[in-house]
Amino acid sequence: MENSKNYKYLLNDISVLKRVGKKTKDLLKKKKIKNLFDVLWNLPHSYTDRTLEKKVNELEIGKICTVNLRVIKYNFPRIRNLPNKVVCEDDTGKLDIIFFNSREGYIRKILPLNQNVLISGKINYFKNRYQITNPTYLSLESQENNIKKILPNYSLTEGLSEKVYRNIIDQILQNLPKIDEWHLEETIKKNKFDKWNESIIKLHDPKNLDKTNANFYKRLVFDEILSNFILLSEIRKKIKKIKKKPKVFSNIKSIDIINSLKFELTKNQNKIIKEIDFDLKSKNKMFRLLQGDVGSGKTIIALICALNVIDSNYQVSVMAPTEILATQHYKLAKNLFRKLNIKIELLTGKIDRKKRKEILTNLKDQKIDILFGTHAIFQKNVLFKKLGLIIIDEQHKFGVKQRMSLSQKGGADCDILLMSATPIPRTLMMSVYGDMDISRLTEKPSNRKNVLTYSKPESKIEEIIRFIKKEIKLDNQVFWICPLINESKKIDHESAIKKHEFLEKVFPKKVGLIHGGLSKEDKENVLKLFLEKKFLILVSTTVIEVGIDIPNANIIIIENSNKFGLSQLHQLRGRVGRSNKQGVCILMYKKNLSQNARKRINILKSTNDGFVIADDDMKLRGYGDILGFKQSGIKDFKLADPVLHSKLFLLAEKEINKIEQLDINFNRYMPLLKLYDLADIINEIN
Repeated sequence: MENSKNYKYLLNDISVLKRVGKKTKDLLKKKKIKNLFDVLWNLPHSYTDRTLEKKVNELEIGKICTVNLRVIKYNFPRIRNLPNKVVCEDDTGKLDIIFFNSREGYIRKILPLNQNVLISGKINYFKNRYQITNPTYLSLESQENNIKKILPNYSLTEGLSEKVYRNIIDQILQNLPKIDEWHLEETIKKNKFDKWNESIIKLHDPKNLDKTNANFYKRLVFDEILSNFILLSEIRKKIKKIKKKPKVFSNIKSIDIINSLKFELTKNQNKIIKEIDFDLKSKNKMFRLLQGDVGSGKTIIALICALNVIDSNYQVSVMAPTEILATQHYKLAKNLFRKLNIKIELLTGKIDRKKRKEILTNLKDQKIDILFGTHAIFQKNVLFKKLGLIIIDEQHKFGVKQRMSLSQKGGADCDILLMSATPIPRTLMMSVYGDMDISRLTEKPSNRKNVLTYSKPESKIEEIIRFIKKEIKLDNQVFWICPLINESKKIDHESAIKKHEFLEKVFPKKVGLIHGGLSKEDKENVLKLFLEKKFLILVSTTVIEVGIDIPNANIIIIENSNKFGLSQLHQLRGRVGRSNKQGVCILMYKKNLSQNARKRINILKSTNDGFVIADDDMKLRGYGDILGFKQSGIKDFKLADPVLHSKLFLLAEKEINKIEQLDINFNRYMPLLKLYDLADIINEIN
C-alpha cells in the first residue's frame, strides 16, 4: 500500500496490508491489534541470530543454526504420511532436511539438486545424523542476504507464525510516514530525543531489546505519557469554561457546626474547606477530588461544605458505593445537623415503594435538602429541583468518561466533589486525576491515634486468642480477616468459613461471618449486627476493605498477611483506630516468608502514612496491581511505567504546565492524540 505520508496511514485497518486476510486479521484481534499503529506496540521479546554460519561438524543440538550446504539426494517415500527427506552436505559432513506435508515439486524448486543453499533452523539428531525439520528459512547461496539476519521474536497467538507477523511489521516499518514533530523544539533538544520515525525503527531492531534507557525509547515513553496528560488538560479546560451561578452563603452555620464538634479540625481540614468554599462561590464549575488517607476525616469536610450549599438554597446528593456506607453517612449527617432545620433523606433499594414515591416527590418540590444513597440516586426518575452539589464517596471505580458524564449531572450550576481513600503515588496523580483540581488530606484528626501494627507467626495463635479475650472484656470488637471463602488445596490458607468455626468454639455466639459468597443484603445485615454489638468478632474476607466505619472495632487480625499487597493491607488496617481508642493491627504470617513479603510487613509496621505506603507498594509490585488503580480509569500504558519512568512523568507534568501557560494551539498535538486513540474522548466532550 502506498504510504499516505502522514499519521493517518497508521490508523488504517490491518487488512490494508499485503497477505493479511480475514484469518490473520481475526488472529491479530486476539492480540488487541486492529490498526497499523497497534502493531508497533507488540514488541520483540528476544531475537534469533542467523548471521553466524556454521559447518556441519560444529552444529549444536537444540540450537538454531545457519548452514551452507550442497543438495545431493532426494528421498520421496511413496507411502502416505511419511516425511520427505533431502540429503545435503558440506566438506565436514551430511545433514538431512525433513519436510512434513510438503509436495515433491515444491521441494525440488526450493532445494535444486547439486546447488548450494543456505538453510536456517533448529538442529536435531536422529540415527547418527544431524537434521533440520521443516526449516524456518532457506534460500540459494546467491540470495544470502535474505537469510543471514538477526530476527526479532514476538509473543504471538496460536495460529499466527513468526514469518507472517514479521512480514506485517516489515511492511509497516518500510512505509512509516514522516510525521511533523508535535513536541516543542526546545523539549527535543534539551532531552536529546530522537525523531519519531527513527525511534520506532530502533524500537523494533532486535539489537536494541534492552536499551530502555536510550533516547529513542525515552522519547516514545514521553509521547505516551504526554498524550494522556494533554487529554486530561483539555478536559480540565473544558470544565473550567463552564460558567455557573456562584453559591452565596455566610459560613455562620458551618462555623457553628465546626465549633460544636467534640474534636478540633486539623489545619489541613480547615484549608481544604476554604478551597472547596472558594470553588462553590466562584463562577466556574467545581470539579474537585478530595483525596485522603483512611480515617483522615474526609466525610466531615464534605458535610460541612454540603451545609454551605444548602444554605445558598441548593440541594445536595451524596452517593456511596454500598447501602451500609450510604446509611453510615446519612446517620452522621442526621446527628451533625440535628439542631438545624435541614431535611435529610436516604434512598436505598430496601425502601418500600410508598416511601420511595414520597422521597421522589419531595425531591422535585425541593422539600429535601440532602439525599444520601447508592448509584441508584442517579437514575432517570430521580429528579432534583435545584441540585447544587454532587458528592461521591470512594469514587475509584469512575474513569475519565464516567467523571465527564457526572460533571454534566444537575446542569451547569451543579458542582462535583469526589472523595477517595486510595492514596496514589505522585507519578500517577496526573495520569489518573489530571482533569481535576486535587485536595490532599494528609493530617489525621487530633483525636485519632496511629494504629499500632505488630506481626506474629501463625504458630502464636494462642497468644493472639488470649489478647482478644482481654480486649473483649474491655468492650472492644475485633475484625478477623481471611483471604479465602473456602479451603483450597492449591493455596495454603485458612478459609474464612473454617476460621469462623474455630473461633465460634472459643467465643460461643459472639462471632459473625461475612464473605463475597453472601448476597449484598446478607452482607449488610451481618455488618449491621456487628455495628449493634450482636457480634463481638467479625470473621471476613476483604469485602470490608473500604469505607466501613465501626468505631468500637479497634482490633484487626489479618491472616496470611504476606499474601496481600501493601496498599490493601493499609486499607484493611484503616477499618480500626476510627475513634479515640487505640487501634491495633496484627499481621499473621506463615513461616518461610519471602524477602518481598518481609519487606511489605516491615514497611507497614514502620508507617501509617498511606501515601508513603502507596509509593513503596508501586516500587515493590508495579502500578498495575496496586489496589484501586485498575478501577481508577488508568489505562494500561504500552511502554510507560510509573516506577521505571518516574522522571519522565515529572517531565511531562512540567511540559503540560508549559503548554497551558503558553496557550499552545491544541491542533499541534492532534496526531499524537489520534494515534493513542484519545481524540474521540475530546470529540465527545466537545
